Amino acid sequence: MENIRYIAIEGPIGVGKTSLAARLADEFGGVTMIEEVEANPFLPKFYADLKKHAFQTQVFFLLSRYQQQKEMLQQDLFGSVVVADYLFAKDRIFAYLNLDENELTLYEQVYRLLDTSILKPDLVIYLQASTEVLLERIDKRALEFESGIDEEYIERLVEAYNRYFFHYTETPLLSVNTSGIDFVENSSDLADLVKEIKNMKGGSQHYIPVISRSSK
Repeated sequence: MENIRYIAIEGPIGVGKTSLAARLADEFGGVTMIEEVEANPFLPKFYADLKKHAFQTQVFFLLSRYQQQKEMLQQDLFGSVVVADYLFAKDRIFAYLNLDENELTLYEQVYRLLDTSILKPDLVIYLQASTEVLLERIDKRALEFESGIDEEYIERLVEAYNRYFFHYTETPLLSVNTSGIDFVENSSDLADLVKEIKNMKGGSQHYIPVISRSSK
């Protein structure tokens, strides 16, 4: 693809969005926009009791992401390529996964008001991985607030992400299976992905990389 100015990276918890965003920003001479996950005061409580704290957690994330997106536009960062480690629209994946019917009705009213003024990316990169791989990566990075995440929740999240991006048509989409590769430790894995990005023709494409030696 030519004239890519805004890339959003998506995928379940632990798939490597932030690490890849940093490396792609370096590759394209751009800047990152990193979601401020640890700034959410409700998140540790949410992982301890999903139902009880889902609504507060979700609304905080929605408003925080919206504020960050608006500040990005006001600062006119698009003089450079911007690589974000999240897609604003993905907020609804978590909302439909975790909120009850009444909470979801209220959430949707707020979401629709905010979404109309959010800029769409030129390209979305959807990173996929198995539940087993995601749990290994979550355990490896050892963030305290993620210690309460269980396998059942990750499985539900993976299914929700797959459903969402199976029907996604808002922007060009590159889906990447990351279970057997490592963009951080293996430079050839990163180089191959950059080549795929530059060769994108629009629409929806799938990239299944050759498993790198460092990941076997």
